[in-house]
Amino acid sequence: MPRTDRLFRLLDLLRRLPPPVTAMRLAAETGVSERTLYRDIDALRAAGALIDGEAGYGYRLTEDPALPPQMFDRLEVEALVLGLAEVQAKADPALADAAAAAMDKIVARLPDRVAQQAAHAVSMVRRWETTRAPRHLDLLRRASWDELAVDITYVDGAGNETGRRIWPLATVFVDHAQMILAWCCLRQEFRKFVVHRITQASVTGHSFRPRRASLLRDYLAQMGAESQS
Repeated sequence: MPRTDRLFRLLDLLRRLPPPVTAMRLAAETGVSERTLYRDIDALRAAGALIDGEAGYGYRLTEDPALPPQMFDRLEVEALVLGLAEVQAKADPALADAAAAAMDKIVARLPDRVAQQAAHAVSMVRRWETTRAPRHLDLLRRASWDELAVDITYVDGAGNETGRRIWPLATVFVDHAQMILAWCCLRQEFRKFVVHRITQASVTGHSFRPRRASLLRDYLAQMGAESQS
């Protein structure tokens, strides 16, 4: 493996593996001796990477804003282009614009050869049938980030309209709709709400911080158990 490719692989391993990562593990993963591994660590540090640790303990990568952008291989570029194009095709305007901006930022920092691969990717997204994104999706997403309760008016599948206070946990894109996973304060249980069926929504001043992460974890575990039963 060329040394440049090996250094990129080493940097990727330091990003992905649980720290601290031993020199033995890194040497085995990159196919070099531990002595060569130590020289590679020094080379990354000289290039601007902040790497804590030492021989006999292990290494931990500390992100450095001065570090050059990580190299993407051709397949990773295809995945980025395809994934962000899918977001632009299916998301609400705010998220679609963010996906386009993210792609522009990524491409702007890529080396010319890789940027050309992104510009001429072979994978594309085309949607002949498009659905209008629900108008409350951006509000629900921001409320989920901020961990604020939302009062909604909801119309169920039978046409019944009810008022609910929910704790929004996550938005989910399914085949032809978007759903919000939430804790329903009215029912005192986890519920899924189709965002298109929310006719009114307003963010309250009631915070459920810092419970979002644990509630979402419990909800996903419950969904997993139900799918296996």
